[in-house]
Amino acid sequence: MPRALLALLMLVALPLWAAEPKELTWSEMIPPDAMPVVPDMTPLHDLSKMSDALSAESAPAAKQSMPNAPVVQALDGQDIRLPGYIVPLEVNEEGRTTEFLLVPYFGACIHVPPPPSNQIVHVKSEVGVKVDELYQPYWVEGPMQVKASTSELADAGYQMQADKIYMYELPE
Repeated sequence: MPRALLALLMLVALPLWAAEPKELTWSEMIPPDAMPVVPDMTPLHDLSKMSDALSAESAPAAKQSMPNAPVVQALDGQDIRLPGYIVPLEVNEEGRTTEFLLVPYFGACIHVPPPPSNQIVHVKSEVGVKVDELYQPYWVEGPMQVKASTSELADAGYQMQADKIYMYELPE
């Protein structure tokens, strides 16, 4: 009898262990009652003359318009999957980015002013990701924390420990 009960419990619990992370959109990270913010997409640099991304990173950082934007408390502790662009903060000896800001559009924090803090996730990863192309979007999966952080580039309203990082591909 105990073995049958254990087998039944495993059948019931298995789907919970194998649950997929919740796919999150950037708009779901803004509380419904928050005032909408249109990001300032005015380039800080003449992108037509940029031969590499490092020259942009040496330019002075733009001022973030909403460094303390309201966040969605219900996201705290949820296992999520979020697409976005990587803005490297830390690169290890192997050339892998192990700490970065995940942002909703290319150039945020580098070429254009940073988005509000509720549109930035400060991500840490043990393995990291080799970022060969800053134009490439990525999926990041892991537990979300509603916890503010500050870096030299921008303030983030969320943090995440990445379990998986992989290239974003459009569904076929």
